[in-house]
Amino acid sequence: QVQLVESGGGLVQAGGSLRLSCAASGNIFSAYAMGWYLQAPGKQRELVADITSGGFTHYVDSVKGRFTISRDNAKNTVYLQMNSLKPEDTAVYYCNARRVGYNVYWGQGTQVTVSS
Repeated sequence: QVQLVESGGGLVQAGGSLRLSCAASGNIFSAYAMGWYLQAPGKQRELVADITSGGFTHYVDSVKGRFTISRDNAKNTVYLQMNSLKPEDTAVYYCNARRVGYNVYWGQGTQVTVSS
């Protein structure tokens, strides 16, 4: 069992920055690939970025060059540094943990609102 708790969301003006954190407890954090997803009102949840257990990263095109995902296995935490935020980044952001052969886990989400 893995428990995920996101934090760091809030209200920011366009062009500003936020850093989201996702703290994990439970099973071995370092063995899990971690991802950040967003869900805008009325839309499906979609991937923003993910990082493998080995540290390889992947970003969707809309955030490349603006967002950075990283992990600190000693702190059981994954981060999403978000720079140059745009109003269209407004959404609830969710943390996700997955490992082959195990359940997929989700956090409760944190709201990010970018004003124009």
